[in-house]
Amino acid sequence: MENNINNKIERVIIVGTDIGARPHSLATSINELEELVKAAGAEVVGVVTQNIDKYSPKFLIGTGKLQEIKDMIPKLEANVVVFNDELSGVQLRNIEDELKVKILDRTSLILDIFAIRASTYEAKLQVQLAQLSYQLPRLLGIDGWSRTGGGIGTRGPGEQIIETDRRRILREIQTIKEKLKKAEKTRETQRTGRKNSMIPIVSLVGYTNAGKSTILNRIKISDAKEVFVKDMLFATLDPSSRKAKLLNGMDFIISDTVGFVSKLPTKLVEAFKSTLEEIKHSDLILHVIDASNEDLEIQYKTTMDILEELKVDRSRILTVFNKMDKVGGDLMINPRHGENRIYISATHDESMDKLLEAIEENLPERFYNVKLLIGYADSDTLSEILNKHNHENLEYREDGVSLEVVLSEAEFRKYERFVM
Repeated sequence: MENNINNKIERVIIVGTDIGARPHSLATSINELEELVKAAGAEVVGVVTQNIDKYSPKFLIGTGKLQEIKDMIPKLEANVVVFNDELSGVQLRNIEDELKVKILDRTSLILDIFAIRASTYEAKLQVQLAQLSYQLPRLLGIDGWSRTGGGIGTRGPGEQIIETDRRRILREIQTIKEKLKKAEKTRETQRTGRKNSMIPIVSLVGYTNAGKSTILNRIKISDAKEVFVKDMLFATLDPSSRKAKLLNGMDFIISDTVGFVSKLPTKLVEAFKSTLEEIKHSDLILHVIDASNEDLEIQYKTTMDILEELKVDRSRILTVFNKMDKVGGDLMINPRHGENRIYISATHDESMDKLLEAIEENLPERFYNVKLLIGYADSDTLSEILNKHNHENLEYREDGVSLEVVLSEAEFRKYERFVM
């Protein structure tokens, strides 16, 4: 995103340590940080890494490495330094005093990206809650430093925090929590409505940029609005749901969720937990993995750890290895990656049919191919079925209308008296 002062893209030096990169390698973690900076709309112009035994309480990194960064700033015309490791308020203040540029850590950068991506009322509230909760213990570090200049790290309530005392922040946090409780009640009502409709619900989860939104767009019904898809981290933030059809003609709802990432800020997970808990109420969960990513093992564990934290039933998870068209040679899959798995390329039509078949097979509901005979006195029932289902061999007879349809178990019980 462009800087509000000089209308130029911010130039960033990224800094990482080996102990802060774990469980990733330092190279992989730094690459992911670079992608996060790009997702925030800035440009990486320099990279600094250090292998250390323990963090420096004053600067996190050693004084020699800090001086190296200080020398790089004018040469590279950098105006932001982003640390891959989380900084305390004291470290943030000390580093800013030394470098005289804006300092962010990985957590504040991710929160900033979420602030950019949030578009719904509830998502914006959740991001604000996470930002305020993150900034509260760091008031000492950011005291006296104004973020009103704009650019990365300033979205959401960030620039208000400098002038706000601790009590006011706590009051604001409480207000946001109350607003989120009201939003949660609305979502509970919507959830009840979906359950009463007897339509199965399928949720997409997984590491950011694994291809969940592409799958959602490729699997949706033709008149649904497409969700934003871009090759960047956290391209999708707000949950999106679509009604679609299985190959047997049955309707189902498929929902996208925010992508996960390693070291996803705890405050952010807590703020979004109410939304993420929607996953628990799904009939089937599609865990989408980028099969071409060399760190798929770590990405798999990152997502599964969050699902376990949400107490999701593992038996309802179908592991979907996506982007198989980008995999060179044989793909060695760890047997821990679930018994139920499928390999697809979301951009290929045959893969989407394969995925729909797998969804049908793994949904807990049974489906019945039946022939119905509906009397003319039950025209409302006939209209209801024709509106919701694909049908075959429709025939108008003297005693009513006969047709063949596929029904869910709940629907079978509802229409059982019409079964021939």
